[in-house]
Amino acid sequence: MGQYLPIIVLLVLATLFGALSFGASRLLAPRRPSAAKTAPYECGIVPSREPPERFPVTFYVVAMLFIMFDIELIFIYPFAVDRAYLGSYALWEMIAFSVVFFAAFVYVVARGALEWGPVNVQRQLSPAVSAERTSSSTIRRVGLEGRPEESAA
Repeated sequence: MGQYLPIIVLLVLATLFGALSFGASRLLAPRRPSAAKTAPYECGIVPSREPPERFPVTFYVVAMLFIMFDIELIFIYPFAVDRAYLGSYALWEMIAFSVVFFAAFVYVVARGALEWGPVNVQRQLSPAVSAERTSSSTIRRVGLEGRPEESAA
């Protein structure tokens, strides 16, 4: 038990510091609420209306997938550093984790977690583009003034 005493003391000191800091800020902080302080604020723009909808759940699913990719990389790193010591057991554990993760990833993608917003329909541009438009008639070449013609091509 004596070997854990420094850890317990540090945990108690950290808890006391957090509690004392919270209490001191409650006692010493000025309280002058106003409408400007309680208004929502984002990047210097005061919102004129409420947001139209909440974030879709797929946003959080994609965030969790990102975290899972990070965990998978953290899981692979020790094997890459010292595979002779870890042996084949770590390799099979890594493969099992990757297979389960990949199966979950395929399921989430099949459910449409990566499809954001409405489906974009591609417009046909052929009626709007005239036959007389070419790259030489629509693109202005800058910085070629005073140069010979053969270097411009």
